[in-house]
Formats: sequence, C-alpha cells, structure tokens
Amino acid sequence: MAKDSKNAAHLKAKRANNFWGTTLRLVRYMSTRFWGLAATFILVIGATILATLAPYILGKATTEIYRGIQEGRMLREAGEVVDTFPIDFDYIKNILITVAIVYITQAVFRYFQQYITAHIAQKTVYDMRKDLKEKMSTLSIEYYDTHSNGDIMSRAVNDMDQIANTLQQSLTQFIMSVVQFVTVLIVMFSINIQLTLVTIVTVPISFLLIAFVAPKSQKQFAAQQKELGVLNDQVEETYSGHTIVKTYNREEDEIEKFVEQSAKLNKASWKAQFLTGIMMPLVSFARDLGYFGVAIIGGIGVANGTVSLGNVQAFIQYVNQFSQPVRQLANLANTIQVTIASCERIFEVLDEDPMKETESGLEPRENTNYKIEFENVEFGYGQDDLLMTDFNLTVKEGQMIAVVGPTGAGKSTLINLLERFYDVKGGSIRYEGVDTRDIKKDKLRNKFSMVLQDTWLFNGTIWENLRYGSHEENPSDQEILEAAEAAHVDDFVRRLPEGYDTMLNEEGTNISQGQRQLITIARAFLADPEVLILDEATSSVDTRTEILIQRAMGRLLENRTSFVVAHRLSTIRDADKIIVMNHGDVIETGNHEELIEQDGFYADLYNAQFQSTDEQL
Repeated sequence: MAKDSKNAAHLKAKRANNFWGTTLRLVRYMSTRFWGLAATFILVIGATILATLAPYILGKATTEIYRGIQEGRMLREAGEVVDTFPIDFDYIKNILITVAIVYITQAVFRYFQQYITAHIAQKTVYDMRKDLKEKMSTLSIEYYDTHSNGDIMSRAVNDMDQIANTLQQSLTQFIMSVVQFVTVLIVMFSINIQLTLVTIVTVPISFLLIAFVAPKSQKQFAAQQKELGVLNDQVEETYSGHTIVKTYNREEDEIEKFVEQSAKLNKASWKAQFLTGIMMPLVSFARDLGYFGVAIIGGIGVANGTVSLGNVQAFIQYVNQFSQPVRQLANLANTIQVTIASCERIFEVLDEDPMKETESGLEPRENTNYKIEFENVEFGYGQDDLLMTDFNLTVKEGQMIAVVGPTGAGKSTLINLLERFYDVKGGSIRYEGVDTRDIKKDKLRNKFSMVLQDTWLFNGTIWENLRYGSHEENPSDQEILEAAEAAHVDDFVRRLPEGYDTMLNEEGTNISQGQRQLITIARAFLADPEVLILDEATSSVDTRTEILIQRAMGRLLENRTSFVVAHRLSTIRDADKIIVMNHGDVIETGNHEELIEQDGFYADLYNAQFQSTDEQL
C-alpha cells in the first residue's frame, strides 16, 4: 500500500483497544498539522485569558462604586452635605472601554481559532478516509468474505461521519474547556488564594466522575456502533432483496427481524446514554457548592475588610467559568465516547494485515509450453481444512478449459487462485513459467478479465460503465465503441432515448439482465486480456439475447486462453479440455467425447441434464 510519509506512522501504531490509546492515536493524526494546532492553542489561550480578565476588570468598577458609596455614607454620617457620591466615573468609563476592547478582541480570536480548527478537522478526516480507502484496497478477499457489507459500510460512512462531525463541532470546545480551566485557575490564585481553594475543592468530584464513567461508557458506545453496523447490514440486505421478500410474502418476518435488531441497538444505546447522562446533574451540584462556599467565605471577608466586594463579584463569575469547562466536558462525554468508539472501529480496519506480497522462492521456467500450470496445489479457506489437495492442471496458449462440477466442487476456488484473490498454501501456480506469487498482483490481474454470472454495474452512464474495463487511464472513444459493437451493446444502446448517456442505477435494473451481461462482455473486450474467465450467464435471459451473448462470447474467446465455468454442459462440447471437479480435486480430465466414453462422473452429469430437459419437454 502506498503511504504518505506523514501518515506512515499512523498505520504502524499500536492496535486500538482502549479509550486513552485510541484517543492518543487520533491526536497523532491531528499532530501532522502542528503549526495549525499551535496557532489554535495560542488563539484559544489569548481568547480565554481575555475572557478571564473581563470579570476581574469589571470587579474594579464594582469596587470603585462600592468605595464611593461607602465614603459618601461616612461623610453624611459625619454631618457633611453630600450631593453626589465621590465616585470616579472617568475611571469607570475607562474600565468599560477596556472591557469592550477585551470582548471585541476575544471575538476576533474566537473567529480565527474556529476557522483554523475547522481546517484541521477536515484535513484530519481526509487523511483517515484516504488511509482507510488505501487499506481497503490492500485487504484480501478473505476479509470481505468474513465481514458483512453492512458492517464495512457502517465503518466507512457512519463512523467516519461521526469523527468528522465531532472534530468539526466539538474539538474547539474541548480545547477551550481545557485552556479555560487552567487559565481561570491561575487568575483566581493570583487574586485570592482562600477563595480559590473554596472553588476548587468541589472539582475533584467532577473529574473523578468523568475519569470513572468515561471508559465504561466507551465500551457501551462501542457496542452501540457494532449493533448499528448489524442493523445497517440487515437493512441493506432486505433492500437489495426486496423483490424476493415480496415474492415470498416475508415482509412481516423482515419487519420482525428489524424490530428485534432495533431493540438490541436501543438497549446498547440506553446503557451508553445512561452512563453519560448521570454526569451532568452531579457536575452542576459541584458547581452550586462552589457558589455557596464563595458567597459565605467572601461575605465574611467583605465584612471583615479582608476581601474587596469586586473580588467576590469576580469570583462568583469565576466559579461559573471554572466549572463551565467541567460541565462542557461532561456534555461532550457522550459525543466523545461515540467518536472514540468510531475511531476504534476505523483503526481495527487499518490494523488488519494486508494480503502479503510473498515470494515463492521458485526459479522461473524458460521457454515453457504452458500458459498456466497448477502443480500439486493445496488450498483451504480455513486454517487447517484443505479444500484442494495435490491439484494439478496444465493449460496451453489459446486453449479453452471448461470447469464443471457440482456446487462446492471448487470451481470458484480455482478462479480465486488464478487471480491471486487467495494464495496457495502448498504447491505452485505458474503463469508463463513464473510463479504467480512472484508477479505483482496488479500486473497479474491486468492479464485476466472476468465475465461472471453476477453482473456488476455501478451508478453512472453506460459509457462510464464500458470505460471502466480499460486498463488505460484515457481510452479513446473509438476503442470503447469498437468494444460495444463487438459485444452487441451498440445495437440496443442506439435505441435508448439517451443512448450511451443513459444513467444506470446501482444494480442496473433499468436495463434487462441480458443487456447488463452484454455490457460486462464489452468491458472484457475493452480490457483485451490474455486470459478470460467466463461464468456462463445465459440461463436467465430470453432466447434472442442468449444468442447475442453466445456470439459475443465466441468473439471474445477467439485466440485467447480461457477458463469457462460451465453450468449447461451442452455449451462446452467444443472445449479443448474439460476438467471435472469434486471436493476440490480434479477427478476427470479430457474433451467431451473422451469423457462421455469414460462413462464416469461427467457422463452422469451430462446425461442427467438432458434427461431433465427431455422430461420438461
């Protein structure tokens, strides 16, 4: 997998399996933009310091007013006539102007800090998306075979969106909360140590609560995301097979399954929300204790003349500013837990072992007579059980090899091994004398093209779907048209209102099954492969379309080595070699006539098909 130098460390990091470990790993993703983070911290610190100084400055105005009132009262008590209290309003005016400048400057700092943070958040998620996409391209087919589509899509879409939204909306608040907590603490100590101690004595309750509950709720949020993935998989499966569901009147069953899985998701979500929900009331209670303590101790200090009224007023505001970060963290706890759980699920994919480029250690064979050779191949999908044991097959240039056998015989396994979707566990597969493990997977797969029974088309125009088959970045229009004409695609496309610009939906259901198959054949023409893999796909189309598909396949097979997975044995009578598979091994080999004469497994399959056809007639 190609890696940016700045992201290489992320993929080598320790597997995420805990709250703080995953958090640090996310921070490492963000640390690639150090200067942006540094600027954000500086702006946050500046804005927070200004916001912290404002109550202190306003407290001076309160102290000045209180001093003037007290002095005026004393003068009156002494018998002097006092028309106006001796308050320095110019001093108060300067204080108000200063406070206005402080708030305006703070707002400017906040704006630029928000802008930089948004940039960092989006670029961080961009890196994570890119790493995930690159990782997904290196994972073996086995990973996709053992993980549901819904779970994979939930990680790539839901979990990634959760991270993006949190970094965009909550990162700034988190930084501000931390900086504000530290800054307010320093300012309070500089004003009055006694009142500061009264304020902070209630804080450990909040911190202990968050430290104790957060890791526990993170596990519940991880469970919530897992259940969400299962639910997504179920919804996707039901939607994709909605025709079958309706055909068999299984709507109520599917609804019941959906309700059951929704209940599991609801239960997991409730546990997670409960753990985070109990924090806010306790944090607010701790803040109220702080108000009470400052009011009592501060009032006694004012009465004794040891504390100014302005400082008590400032401290009442500081109690709120000091507890506000704790409340914000408690509010963020819910979001943070979901986000860390989402990060963990993303990192689990990034930590998966990619399909390794292992070398065989076998010397290439010069001037070999064979295009492809299977030599004593052993393979199994599990760790121990082998599906193939001592599998041997030789294929010459231009030969058509038909592969037949019952379900589970190993036909799909043969295709998976040819294209190195899986590597052999024993023996060797050679391509033109070179073990396929010694050929880069992309170069090897460029030599192959597949036309399978399950056609795959993506959202886009017919032209874009055809163009997808080319190994060149910019195939010419003429090449695409020639491939379309050779596969009889041009015949039906010209009759469509929008022609090649016709948009296909995700499953290509706005054209017929046969037309979809012709498009996949045209893609194979455009790829111009050395070896073709064909999975006969004419059983579900009308007779006229079947003839077109057979003609197109016939042209495609000319002068090419090919493997044809045959379902209807009547279509492979002209194959150069037919290999009959059962339980992963070749049990018979020969052409059609030779195998019929052997009167073995193939002859039984062939005769059974024709007997079934005769009975239907």
